[in-house]
Amino acid sequence: MNNQPALSKSLKVYQIVFLGLAWMTPMIFFTVYGVAYDAAGGQMVLAYLIAFLAIFFTAYSYSRMVKAYPIAGSAYTYTKKAIHPRLGFLVGWALLLDYIFSPIIAILTFGIFMYTEFPSIPVYVWVIVMNIILALVNIVGIKSVARISGISVVVQILFISLFCLFIIKDIATGQASSSTLFSLHPFLASDVPFTTIFSGAALICFCFLGFDAVTTMAEETIQPERTIPKAIFLIVCIAAVMYIAISYFTQIAYPGFTFTNSDNAAYTLVKLVGGNLLSSLFITVLIIATFTQGVSSVTSVTRFLYALGRESVLPQKVFSYIHPTFKTPVVNILLVTTFSFLGMFIDLNTAVTFVSFGALTAFTFVNLSVIAHFYIKLKKRSFTETILYLIFPLIGAAFIGWLLTLLNKDTLLIGVAWLTIGFLYLFVKSRLSAPFVKRDRSKVTVPEK
Repeated sequence: MNNQPALSKSLKVYQIVFLGLAWMTPMIFFTVYGVAYDAAGGQMVLAYLIAFLAIFFTAYSYSRMVKAYPIAGSAYTYTKKAIHPRLGFLVGWALLLDYIFSPIIAILTFGIFMYTEFPSIPVYVWVIVMNIILALVNIVGIKSVARISGISVVVQILFISLFCLFIIKDIATGQASSSTLFSLHPFLASDVPFTTIFSGAALICFCFLGFDAVTTMAEETIQPERTIPKAIFLIVCIAAVMYIAISYFTQIAYPGFTFTNSDNAAYTLVKLVGGNLLSSLFITVLIIATFTQGVSSVTSVTRFLYALGRESVLPQKVFSYIHPTFKTPVVNILLVTTFSFLGMFIDLNTAVTFVSFGALTAFTFVNLSVIAHFYIKLKKRSFTETILYLIFPLIGAAFIGWLLTLLNKDTLLIGVAWLTIGFLYLFVKSRLSAPFVKRDRSKVTVPEK
């Protein structure tokens, strides 16, 4: 009998949704507003619709694979079991870039905004403080993380609703360019080339990252085969509604809106809509959002490392350790916290580069895993099953794979270099010990608390 402590199954659908939305951070719309606006030629509604469609197919693939393998590990586990263990390792190695640098992005963003509000305190001080708080919250347990994430998401949704209400008020009182709430203009490309809109959609896909992270919490979820797929679709759809609603109202109310600096374009927009009061509230909510994004990011990466440790891909005694009292991977949390101190030395663009390559690589192979598992191995090839297990994931893989090729040359070179390091690690490990890839943990059961 295995008496080793295991992750505690306690999460329900609404908690998973809050964790996913907190990782995604609904306020990310404002963070990337200026850059996305430029990239899409101002056609934000169409760009978000296209991005939603691309992500929807990938979300569908994640929902299928989490039913097949309701254990921690995400894209690594799905590719390993559906296609090949060694390819699964390389996908997991790429995904590690996404997960391990996501907390750094949140920490850096938090530090930058806090420094804006309190310029007498250096950014690195906020980085240190944020790191310590994230570690403590995650060590205490997953329920505390879900509770904090829920509060943050509610605050963000309330701000977004308030922002939209301010715009509706401007339209109703004649202070906006449009006199009606209903218009087809935001859905028409007008004179903007579709290639421009697709470029904007490629960038905007970053705003949907987060739905996939909740698959790493499958072993802490009640009935994960049902709960996780439902939560994935809720997360993607809720985010799409919010993003498209904000884009729609701003596009019809202020079609001639211009800005000089894309980095603070959202602040300019918020100030135009609600004046100093709304802009001050905007900064406060944004700080809260980045904090909870960091909490959720640390949760995801530590569970992913736990999966790699349990599979003996990484040293098992270290990475698969679960604290007997807190039922959390304490060692992983401390390691991630230590690594996140890099936030004092690297810039935001570098961290985003790592995240983009890792996420898009993982998304591509999750789509391909659906085909390998259901269509090829299980031979689900009826007319309906061909659509569900071949056509849908092919569309997802093609679209996401195309977005991967749109990354700049430096990003691709860094990504290839990282994969090369992973390949060498795999090669050396297979020579020094029995190949871990022969170990099949597909039937592993995790004791409940």
